[in-house]
Amino acid sequence: MNVLILGGTGFLGNHVTDVIVAKGHNVRIFDKSVVERSDVEFINADFSDRMALSGALIGIDVVIHMISTSVPSTSNHDPISDINGNLVNTINLLDLMRQANVSNLVYFSSGGTVYGIPDYSPMDENHKTNPICSYGIVKLAIEKYLHMYHSLYGISSTILRPSNPYGPGQKRMGVQGFIGTCLHAAVKNSKLTVWGDGSVIRDYIYVSDMVNATIKAMELLPQGVFNISSGKGYSLNEIILTIEMLTNKKINVEYREQRNFDVPEMILDNTKALKKLAWEPLISLDAGLKQSLSFFEDY
Repeated sequence: MNVLILGGTGFLGNHVTDVIVAKGHNVRIFDKSVVERSDVEFINADFSDRMALSGALIGIDVVIHMISTSVPSTSNHDPISDINGNLVNTINLLDLMRQANVSNLVYFSSGGTVYGIPDYSPMDENHKTNPICSYGIVKLAIEKYLHMYHSLYGISSTILRPSNPYGPGQKRMGVQGFIGTCLHAAVKNSKLTVWGDGSVIRDYIYVSDMVNATIKAMELLPQGVFNISSGKGYSLNEIILTIEMLTNKKINVEYREQRNFDVPEMILDNTKALKKLAWEPLISLDAGLKQSLSFFEDY
C-alpha cells in the first residue's frame, strides 16, 4: 500500500510512520519540518502549497491527515488563522484528492474538543457537538466536509477522535500534552502551571494504543467517526500525584485562574472502535507513565 502521511514528523506522526514502514508499506511524508530517514519519501512543504500537495498525492492509496496548524489552548486567539490554516487547506486537500482519484482518508479530529461540555460521561460518538474553542469548531467543520465529499464524490473518510495522547517523543512541553509537561517538570525540577484547581478530568491514551487504532483504520477504512480513548478519566491532580510517586519527587505546581474554554470533564466511550475496528487500548496509565518517564529522563 502507498501511504501519504500529512504531518508525519510530529509526535504521533513519527510513531505512526515507524509502524507503517515496519509493516512493509511505502510511505511518503508531507511536512514543513525536515526529518533524516532513508526508509520514507519526504516532501518538505507547507500544507498551503497546492502544487506540492498535488504532487504528493500521485500514486497514493490512502492519506493519513495528521496536520494541525493550531492547538486548543491558542486557537481562540486567532480563529481566522485557525480556519485558513486547517479548514481551508483541508478542503483544498479534498479537491486535490478528487482530481487525483485518491478516495481513502484517515483523519485525526479531536475527541477532547469537538463535544464541548458533556451531557453525560463517558461521551460516545452520538453525543451533541458544541465546541467551546475554535480548534474544536474547525475540527468539526472538517468532519462535516468529509461527510459531504463522501456523499458527493465517494471519498471514504475514517475519522478518529483521540482523547489525550501521550508517550515517548512528546516534546511540546507547556503547549499541548499535560502528561508530557508534568513529566518534564518532575525530571527537570521546573515549575508546572495548572489552570484552575487541578480538578479538571481528562482521558489519556498511550501513543502505541493510538498508533494501533490508526493502523486498524488504515487497513479497514470504515466510513464514520470513532472515539479513540482509554475510556477512563483522571484529574490533573491525580496525574501530578501519580508522577510524584513514580519519580519520588515533589513537583513545583503553580495554580492559576481557570480558563473559560477548559471543559471540566472529558472521558470518551470507545465501544464503537472496539466493535468496528476490532481495537482496544492495552496500556494502563501506570505502565504508560513508566515508559514515558524513561524518555524524559534521557531527553
